[in-house]
Amino acid sequence: MDHFPKEKTAETRVEMAMTAIRKRIRSRQATSGVRLPSIRALTQQLKISKSTVVEAYERLVAEGEVASRPGSGFYIAGHLPPLSIMENSPTLERDVDPVWMTRQSLAADEQLLKPGCGWLPPSWMPEPEIQRALRAHARPGQANLVDYSTPQGLPALRQRLSRKLMDRSIDATPDQIILTESGTHSVDLLCRFFLKPDDVVILDDPCYFNFHALLRAHRVQVVGVPFTPSGPDLKAFEEALIEHKPRLYITNSGLQNPTGATLSPVNAHRVLKLAEQHDLTIIEDDIFADLEHGAAPRLAAFDGFDRVVQIGSFSKTLSASIRCGYIATKSDWVPEITNLKLATSFGAGAFSQQIALHLLKDGAYRRHVNGLREKLAGAMSTTIPKLEGLGLSIWTKPNAGMFLWCELPDQLDAVQVAKNALEDNMMLAPGNAFSANQTANSHLRFNVAQMSDPKIFKTLEKAMKRASKS
Repeated sequence: MDHFPKEKTAETRVEMAMTAIRKRIRSRQATSGVRLPSIRALTQQLKISKSTVVEAYERLVAEGEVASRPGSGFYIAGHLPPLSIMENSPTLERDVDPVWMTRQSLAADEQLLKPGCGWLPPSWMPEPEIQRALRAHARPGQANLVDYSTPQGLPALRQRLSRKLMDRSIDATPDQIILTESGTHSVDLLCRFFLKPDDVVILDDPCYFNFHALLRAHRVQVVGVPFTPSGPDLKAFEEALIEHKPRLYITNSGLQNPTGATLSPVNAHRVLKLAEQHDLTIIEDDIFADLEHGAAPRLAAFDGFDRVVQIGSFSKTLSASIRCGYIATKSDWVPEITNLKLATSFGAGAFSQQIALHLLKDGAYRRHVNGLREKLAGAMSTTIPKLEGLGLSIWTKPNAGMFLWCELPDQLDAVQVAKNALEDNMMLAPGNAFSANQTANSHLRFNVAQMSDPKIFKTLEKAMKRASKS
């Protein structure tokens, strides 16, 4: 996809390339003293000529923002301003970035249509079952309502999670599991454990947008590798390992966010072989596993926790208010990760852990997720033809889950479509919020569970028509 149309002048293309490089610096995809992408890499990423990239770098060197080291490349010069994950306040005039999207979705009133959000409707969640669990939990002598959890978390819940993981051929004892407050909390702890500023992390492109915001906060360099319907592009993955020597790779193996794709066994084995060759650690985010109809391949199952760490959460399937996630990892890493958990949060809430355990024990959770799979399958089958009827192309048709990754017709600008839709009280998720390399300008992520209102498709059609005229 060409981000710099050919009708632009050479001068404009240079300025746009300079803007793209500055954006990397400001967003902490690259940090002070760190090598910037090579001329060849940036030429491929931005789909422009080598001479344009050279001119952009030379101008930034002249302005003092970039330092040139002959024979080595271009590096960030000087000191960066204090970290800002989101540079501007949210308005319709600014780009729709990850933090902006989250704030808009969470702070909006109930009238906002949310086909771009990443969670299930409240009406789909097991509120009566949660209420029963709360009443049972509050009976005198039943459980602790006021104290901290144990350092690794409630032993009985870790035992249950160990059994659940075994159903996916993942062999993790309760002692290899650390309970956390959420999937995001788990990733944050692991970044604290594995990373230092200026390290390199590989992400799928596209991937879950909050990974970008979280990694900016850790001041590391992000390298995006194109994602395919069967997993990461293996050639690009290997090239990134050789060129950037990353410390971590963060991915979804099953029901990848935002595409809904599933890792193939062949791709999984090749990724693990490359990880071993290049001393790479992998964080496997598996928070959508319970939405699958059957267990897909998992890196942790093939790897046995040699260099894969798996995380999960009940936030998406049970309740966003019951903050309970987990980390499953090799035994050697458990004590230090637990220490980091205690140092940063003192301990995940025992209350949420007890409620999750109750729902697992009495079968309510199992019955609930079985119902979710049926509802999502129905929503998927009705949503796909409606989107295709508006001219959108489905990147891949998922086997399960809630997400569809779609390309707009005629290479419409997804950000402009989203801005148009927001004026009509509808929240969309533009593709470049998920893309480290900004290669998803014409894509949108849709949540089929949030698309039952017919107004959504009328508003989308209107927003697309306005964007085609601008």
